Amino acid sequence: MDDPRLTPARPEVAARYLEGRVDAARFTDGEEFEVVEAAAPLQREPAPDAMLQTQALRGERVTVYDHDAEGWAWGQLNGDGYVGWLPDRALARPGPAPTHKVTALRTFAFPGPSIKLPPLETFSLGARLTVQRHDGCFAVTDDRLYIPAPHVAPLDHSAADFVTVAEMFVGTPYLWGGKTSLGIDCSGLVQVALNASGIACPRDSDMQEAAIGRTLSPQEAQQPRRGDLMFWKGHVAIVRNEATLLHANAHHMATAIEGIHDAVTRIKAAGSDVTSVKRLA
Repeated sequence: MDDPRLTPARPEVAARYLEGRVDAARFTDGEEFEVVEAAAPLQREPAPDAMLQTQALRGERVTVYDHDAEGWAWGQLNGDGYVGWLPDRALARPGPAPTHKVTALRTFAFPGPSIKLPPLETFSLGARLTVQRHDGCFAVTDDRLYIPAPHVAPLDHSAADFVTVAEMFVGTPYLWGGKTSLGIDCSGLVQVALNASGIACPRDSDMQEAAIGRTLSPQEAQQPRRGDLMFWKGHVAIVRNEATLLHANAHHMATAIEGIHDAVTRIKAAGSDVTSVKRLA
């Protein structure tokens, strides 16, 4: 059975590539759009109070298959394949292809080449930008935003250690479906950190557990290494060293560093055992 989180199909409309696999009143090729807001909510239903499933960051491309009369677009993120509803205001026809990405935890976009100007926007780690030129210590985008040059890098740049990237988020508030330093969840933290290191990663923890790395034997799991991923039902944490892990979690309502023994004991007391420990290499 197709995962509805990754399958653009509703009774009313579905992606044309699913014709013959799903039932729908009509099939369409869809149209490509670009996310132009710093972070656009992708929600389960076309309503402001619907569940937040994930966020799409500036510069991401989305294939839109349907629009409603209330200003919502239904489509599939081209990056991780997640399906849901985004506000139309967050989307525009694609401009020039992105050339750079934000590598700082967050950065400001200024209207000119001065840090004394009031910033127009705040972009998060992983946001994609089209840089046309440099002006002193600024990278200038195609829509004339001035970004501090040390905060961006070419799209093919990869961070050396994804755990170090994840550690940048310590103290970030927990937000279900979040993917920015203003709010992030457990699997969003893993996805953002791995993507920054050039590693493709699905969005949700169950998808990550199924797709990423090698499952450690019970004996190996007793000696976890930095970069191992520890999974529970509905949760994932990143191992920092043999004694501590890092995770965005609702217990602390933040991204926190916690002792492995303490976390395993606490989560087990809440009703969940570790389901696997995965090693990327």
